[in-house]
Amino acid sequence: MDFSQEIFRNHIAQTTPFPYLIAVERAEGIYLYTPDGKRYTDLISGIGVSNVGHRHPTIIKAIKDQLDKHLHVMVYGEFIQAATNLLAAKLTSLLPKNLDCCYFVNSGTEANEGALKLAKRYTSRTEIVSCHKSYHGSTHGSLSVSGNEIKKRSFRPLLPDVRFIEFNKMEDLTNITERTACVIMETIQGDAGVRIPHKNYLKAVRKRCHETGTLLILDEIQCGMGRTGTLFAFEQFDIAPDILTIAKAFGGGLPIGSFIASKKIMECLSHDPALGHITTFGGNPVCCASALAALNVIEEENLLRSVEEKGKRFEDFLKHPQIKEIRRIGLMFAIDFDSAERVNRIVESAKAMGVICYWFLSHPNSFRIAPPLTITEEEIRESCEVILKAIDNS
Repeated sequence: MDFSQEIFRNHIAQTTPFPYLIAVERAEGIYLYTPDGKRYTDLISGIGVSNVGHRHPTIIKAIKDQLDKHLHVMVYGEFIQAATNLLAAKLTSLLPKNLDCCYFVNSGTEANEGALKLAKRYTSRTEIVSCHKSYHGSTHGSLSVSGNEIKKRSFRPLLPDVRFIEFNKMEDLTNITERTACVIMETIQGDAGVRIPHKNYLKAVRKRCHETGTLLILDEIQCGMGRTGTLFAFEQFDIAPDILTIAKAFGGGLPIGSFIASKKIMECLSHDPALGHITTFGGNPVCCASALAALNVIEEENLLRSVEEKGKRFEDFLKHPQIKEIRRIGLMFAIDFDSAERVNRIVESAKAMGVICYWFLSHPNSFRIAPPLTITEEEIRESCEVILKAIDNS
């Protein structure tokens, strides 16, 4: 096997000048292993992907079973495939009745791109309202509705007719009008440092969208699939979106996303023009088999039941006078310090001791924790001991 840093740096496109540079030979449960046998505790789930842990045996079996049947056979939407049918039936059974039609894609940003197109097509409106500090992906449309100007300015011009409001600010809801095709927001703002809305705020957003004929898109790419203690975060706020977007942990480790709406809304993409949205690999049968297995694992192993308790255990163990604030919902954390430099030192020190935390793109004074939902209390305690040492060392 070749784990050469030279090949990695020179022949694989880089996203930053300072990659994390852990060589991973294998992964199991909450752990990653290097070729020389060092073990790392993955407290970020591969950035929100491995909610049921790495290589869960139920998922591996589902993937292998599908491999024995077929791989890709046709572009999305043309052939009937059992894996895709079974996933759609399961997923819609777990959602409100108005979310009964799934469009499967390959990633979170693709799910948001499809959702934005769907809203504009269905409403025949052009204006999109999003939130400051939001993150919805890095393709052009998703970047256009993301709230970090530093990440956007080198790629302008972006999508026109996008208006931004403050997350959790009631007064800004008047900016949602009869011109607005959709409001897109994360149910929990992830990259902004785990910003949790007031319950009455999301209810007011839902009400305002209803009054103006605006579609509400909730992006649960990071906060969905049990991360907050319910399968979908919006369940905790007594509302339902018109369009839901999911990805990351949805695939159980394989790449898949979806935007989900009612059949009535979704069918407008099939005509005027036909193929109003299309993808070659969306609904890939192996990815669908993996996603279905991930949903079954969450349900059959009752993983949601212990999310809140495990989240509280992290808070119990992470007591340190230099922590400015801990924001948490379920097993989704932002840990605040006085500077980005301090956070960098803590993350690097924890990595050296075998625990993976990570940064936020848009809130450098925090580091993130979002472990697999399968983490045990003993693993929580051991991880927190390392983090506390990293804080002391920084």
